[in-house]
Amino acid sequence: MTAKTAPWLGATLVGLLALAVMLNFVDRGAIGIAAPLMSKQLGLSATRFGLAVSAFFWTYGLTQPFIGALADRWPAGRVLAVSVALWAAATLLTSLASGLVMLVALRLLLGLGEAALFPCTSKLIAAHVPQARRGLANAVVAVGLALGPAVGVLAGGVILARYGWQMIFTAFGAVTLVWVVPWLAMQARLPVVTIAVEAPSPVRALLKRRTLWIMGIAHALANYGFFFVSFWLPLYLVKSRGLPIATMTLLATATYVTQAAASLGWGQLSDVLVRRGGNPGTVRRWLCVIAELGSIAGIAGIALAHGPAQLLGALMLTGVFLGCLPTMVYALGQYHAGPRDAAGWIGVQNAIGSVSGIVGPVVTGMIVDATGSFTGAFAFAGLVCAVGAAVFALALP
Repeated sequence: MTAKTAPWLGATLVGLLALAVMLNFVDRGAIGIAAPLMSKQLGLSATRFGLAVSAFFWTYGLTQPFIGALADRWPAGRVLAVSVALWAAATLLTSLASGLVMLVALRLLLGLGEAALFPCTSKLIAAHVPQARRGLANAVVAVGLALGPAVGVLAGGVILARYGWQMIFTAFGAVTLVWVVPWLAMQARLPVVTIAVEAPSPVRALLKRRTLWIMGIAHALANYGFFFVSFWLPLYLVKSRGLPIATMTLLATATYVTQAAASLGWGQLSDVLVRRGGNPGTVRRWLCVIAELGSIAGIAGIALAHGPAQLLGALMLTGVFLGCLPTMVYALGQYHAGPRDAAGWIGVQNAIGSVSGIVGPVVTGMIVDATGSFTGAFAFAGLVCAVGAAVFALALP
């Protein structure tokens, strides 16, 4: 059941969750911003850099089912506060990385800290936001998801050019720690949520649900294009397109800002369709199909663009459709799980979805090292998006 939360308090909750998601993607994406100088200083090939990116998802994915189950039983807000403090510390310490081994170790710690975010977010939204408003609530959170890379690239690009790559991690980690203060103050005002019928389902019971596995696979396929753009775009624009860091910063920021604005639009659209009588699962599933197909066009456009104007247009088109997927994927998970199992369900779903984060960066790095260009990597990303559209259209109930 949904708690009777005052509208202003629910809005504050969603706003702080969106801010946490933004900081989450600022911190996890910092490695991509630092890549042009970090890779050179630490002697990282594209494959070794991909391995460092991938390491984050080893702990991020594997621990989510267990952290999700924990958040279904313990206060999700407190679990989230501890996790934010942990990932902020990991970000700060990354400024001290001196080689691949230390970098991988800190990425593992970062993944462990960030693993609680989406299970806790879904638990809190399912508990405090009515069903007919969850499209917008998830869209606001997805704005944070898109603004994270935008703010990270914009601020990180300036820091990178003036102070070097280490200062990126120092500044980002310190800012994230500050978030914990208003979060704890807001948590003290939230009403207690009581689930009237039965305790949350154990993880082993959730794993027997066919829909959860399909949602996890669909989530992984939806994540691939987003992770590909988030982690590799700065390096691609600088190394393959030969753009200076300042130009790269502006183009990448425009992509992520477009994604953020589009997230709100997609969320509002889904809520309007649901209020007009559409089934929440059906509406949001078909919007995912549209977004996957649109992502193919955007990714192909980036690879084939000639000149800055075409490149900017392709990047913004990609941002429009990538803005839809996180909003709908989490809203679908919350719909199928219900408030009782929201954290545990999203924990498992996100764990399966993290497979693309484990495999994708390594595959991209190997393709780039083997061929000397990003062309094959773009083609593979487009293929994954096509498979994702088919899964959403044909396999998901």
